[in-house]
Amino acid sequence: MIKKTVEKALNDQIKAEFDSAYVYLAMSAHCESVNLGGFATWLRLQYEEEMAHALRLYDFVNIRGGRVTLQALAKPPATFGKPLNIFKEVLKNEQKVTGLINKLYALAIKENDYPTQVELQWFISEQVEEEKTAGDILEQLKMVGDHGASLHRMDRILSKRGLEQQ
Repeated sequence: MIKKTVEKALNDQIKAEFDSAYVYLAMSAHCESVNLGGFATWLRLQYEEEMAHALRLYDFVNIRGGRVTLQALAKPPATFGKPLNIFKEVLKNEQKVTGLINKLYALAIKENDYPTQVELQWFISEQVEEEKTAGDILEQLKMVGDHGASLHRMDRILSKRGLEQQ
């Protein structure tokens, strides 16, 4: 049986993952509205990943005999500016989620909750990858700027995310 402190923290993390997903979906919609379909595709897939993370935690709480308590999500902004600004926010968001996962892991250690520690190791590895990917795209955007042929090429490259797995 899962301890109440860990259950509450996991429920908070589920909310954080859903919040993150919702913001990525709003970013995707923004990119669609400004004809950056590749960026929109990348962000939509990021939304789907965050949803999968939330559901993984949702299932974990249930498997451990806990109770999932869903929380309200905040309304995300409707506009986000240029791609450079968007990816500054993406990286900041991923760093925030990493911090939350790290705090959750520390709680699992404090509570001697070994199953939660094992589950969170997957999330820790995932966050290393998430931060690297967001950081790489941000650095590329700093090089190419917010307009022109280089941005168009980046948009085309980002549109291929997910195709490499097929």
